[in-house]
Amino acid sequence: MAETLALHPGVEAAGQRIDAFLSSAVPGITRSAAQRLLSEGAVTIDGKARKKNYKIAETDEIHVRLPDVKLIDLTPENLPLDIVYEDDSIVVVNKARGMVVHPAAGNWSGTLVNALMYHCGERLSGINGELRPGIVHRIDKDTSGLLVVAKNDAAHQHLSEQIQRHAVRREYEGIVIGVFREPEGTVDQPILRHPTDRKKMAVGTGGREAVTHYQTLAAYPGYSHMGFRLETGRTHQIRVHMAFSGHPIVGDPVYGAPKDRFSSIGGQCLHAAHLTLVHPETGEEMRFDAPLPGYFTEILDKLRKMT
Repeated sequence: MAETLALHPGVEAAGQRIDAFLSSAVPGITRSAAQRLLSEGAVTIDGKARKKNYKIAETDEIHVRLPDVKLIDLTPENLPLDIVYEDDSIVVVNKARGMVVHPAAGNWSGTLVNALMYHCGERLSGINGELRPGIVHRIDKDTSGLLVVAKNDAAHQHLSEQIQRHAVRREYEGIVIGVFREPEGTVDQPILRHPTDRKKMAVGTGGREAVTHYQTLAAYPGYSHMGFRLETGRTHQIRVHMAFSGHPIVGDPVYGAPKDRFSSIGGQCLHAAHLTLVHPETGEEMRFDAPLPGYFTEILDKLRKMT
């Protein structure tokens, strides 16, 4: 049976095109997919179908009828999972570096979704489609740390709306090359697909809003241990913003510096360390923490010895 989402844009989204809003508000829905839903009449605002260029108002009541979820043709796999918290509505996982979140071309097994299917059985939300059951937000393959998974559609919708309102607090720790002139600040630069390399993202005019707050936790010769807080969740956001600022993430194979002394660590030194959200059923604010993984602390130890 098709699912219908009810969305309330609020003041921050007022004035956005409806297709752009949907692509950021509904996980797994691209802008082109949003336009297709609009053209099919699957999106109504205050009971009326709208065109893709409709500018939404703060008080709009938006209903999105999602396509029927197909049977998932994926294999549950008994893979190691670091479960930080679990109840009937959500699972909070501390993802290991190197694990892909959901299946895609080249990664049809060994993903977090495969592991969750084994662990949770059929108790995962279906809103995000057949390849991403339960997945509300992602972190990169070579980024470790926390993400929340929805066990039912009501929890998924509630969490998605929290993310859209910036009510979910996502805090990362990372090590960057160099030392910021100001120990804390904000990078507010739009992010879009790289114009020549479609596997990369870039800062550029016409991109989607992206805001990263940063704070220096410790400075070392040539490197800094940083804290980051996301307001938005664009693909590769912290990595792109740090590279744009001239302080790429240590070990980043895509946006990093070629002469980084720690480039052989096997991925970027970035960890989703803290996650704060409101429980979709109880309304309780919950904070989760994941300790820094071994590869991260080993680099910090080496940097401390350099001082």
